[in-house]
Parts: sequence; structure tokens; C-alpha cells
Amino acid sequence: MHVIGIDLGGTKVAGAVFDSDGQILEETYTSINKQTGKAVGHLIVTSIQRLLSRAHQLKLSVLAVGVCIPGIYYAQRGRVWAPNIPGWDDYPLLEELEAVPELQDKTIVIDSDRACYILGETWAGNARACRNAIFLAVGTGIGAGILIDGKILRGHQDIAGAIGWLAMNLPFRQEYASCGCFEYHASGEGLVKVARDLLTMKPDYKGELAQKSLDQLSSFDIFQARDNGDALASDVLDQAIQFWGMAAANLVSLFNPEKIIFGGGVFGPAGRWLNRIYEEASRWAQPISIKQVTFEISALAGRAGLIGAGRLAYETIQ
Repeated sequence: MHVIGIDLGGTKVAGAVFDSDGQILEETYTSINKQTGKAVGHLIVTSIQRLLSRAHQLKLSVLAVGVCIPGIYYAQRGRVWAPNIPGWDDYPLLEELEAVPELQDKTIVIDSDRACYILGETWAGNARACRNAIFLAVGTGIGAGILIDGKILRGHQDIAGAIGWLAMNLPFRQEYASCGCFEYHASGEGLVKVARDLLTMKPDYKGELAQKSLDQLSSFDIFQARDNGDALASDVLDQAIQFWGMAAANLVSLFNPEKIIFGGGVFGPAGRWLNRIYEEASRWAQPISIKQVTFEISALAGRAGLIGAGRLAYETIQ
């Protein structure tokens, strides 16, 4: 039995054919190149068609297709909200895929990237054999894929895991309204926001980050400046470590997981501080459950969503 997994991101469509052990047999990658709306839907369709054609050449029988999307999938309506893709405020992705002739006899299933991240780790990563685990994804934004008793926690309207909105700082600031408090301070974009705030507050600062244009500053610049001994970059990342630890503590106290897997583009370079994050979490978390959990870096790097999409599809044919 074989399935196709598709991982839609803000800049790419990645796809693969999987066997029942989670091994990738064929893979494709297409850049979005700033395309929007139906053009992005067409990229997904053509990626699936390309993989189906290749599977046919290899005499592989594909039974299902799983699609990972960067936002919210409203399962009851088959529609997607993906804020990084213009024109995807309420996109009818399921309807579009069901209209593809090559998919008429296939099962199609769609889910959020955070759900796919933890599914990927349970299939081929560091959460294998876990029944209670969390994938804490820290990239441009922040989200969590939450596995409880072997099942993905999706919530009343499929929005569970949007932990960028964790309230972790007083007082409330209007800047938190669009992305959430936790995400504002500790996502990839959040690191840049905090650095800009500090640069504005310290006009006499002459360090490495002061040489950068505020409009062009990136999280990569902050990590690099910190490695070069820049004090302001160290302040930004020390604060982020506190936020990551506090958030992990909240997750431990709420869900009592076996593992928290840290992934996304920021982990990555922030993986070196996992022990410090655990120490910070230990100050805040329920004292028994924090001793029952391990913090680990994703074993799948940038492929967690893709592998999770494959697992999502495979679960429909078991």
C-alpha cells in the first residue's frame, strides 16, 4: 500500500510517495514564487499528478493523498485559512482536489501543519511509540501539534494548538492582537520585532545589529550577532529562552506529555539551548510531570510536515 503526502508552505509545495513504513520512494519540490489564490491550488494538483504518474511508472498502487497546510483546515466545510498565502482566507481545497480526475478513486485528507508535524514525528521521528507528545513548531510563527492518547487534539473548530496566542506577559499590548503574545516575543519574526524594539530604545547602541537596516533585519542576523558576542542579540535570545521555557512548562502542566519535540526554522540554531529551556520550564511547570517529560529536537528537520502528510493519508487506509 502506498500514499502521497503534500506539504504546502509559504514558499513551496513539497510532495512524496510513501510506503507503509514511512519511507520516501519518490519526491517532488515546487517553488510558489509569490503565486496566490487558485495558482497555488494548481501547484498542489500538478504536484499530485506528477507523483501519481511516477508511481504508475514504478507500478505502485496509491490509495490515498494527505495534504499539510500552513494554517487552519475547517474539516466540516473542506476549506482552508492560510494567512501566508494571499487568496486563501476561505479556500475550497477539498472541492478542488475531489474534482481532479486522477483522484476520483483516492481518499483525500487535509490537516494543519501543526497536526502533521506531530504525526510525522510519531511515524518516523523522535516521537515514535509515544501516545502523548507535543511538537512545538517555532518558525515564522508558532504552533503546537498535540497528541493525546494517540489522537490529534483538534478542538471545537479545528483551531487547537494555536499557542502563539498564549498570554505570557503583562500588560496587554495592541501588537499582540494580530499574532499573539508568545509569537510576538519568541517566533522567528518575533525575535526580529524584539530586536527592533530594543534598538529603538537604545539609540547609543553601536553593536553588530546597529549596522543592519531595521527593515532587512532577520532572525539569522540575531543568531549570528549573538555568536559574535553582541550584547543586544544575547538579550533578545535570553528573553526568548525564557518564553520557550515558560510555554513548554504550560504545555507540560496541561497535558502531561511524554515528550516535547522542538522544531521549525528557529530549532535549528536554537537547539543548542534545549537544556536551558528545560531548566526554565522546570521553574514553572507542575513538579511531578516535568520530571516525566523529555525535550528533544525534531529528527525530521524541514520534512516533518511532509512525512506527517504521508502518515495522515496512511491512517485513512489502515
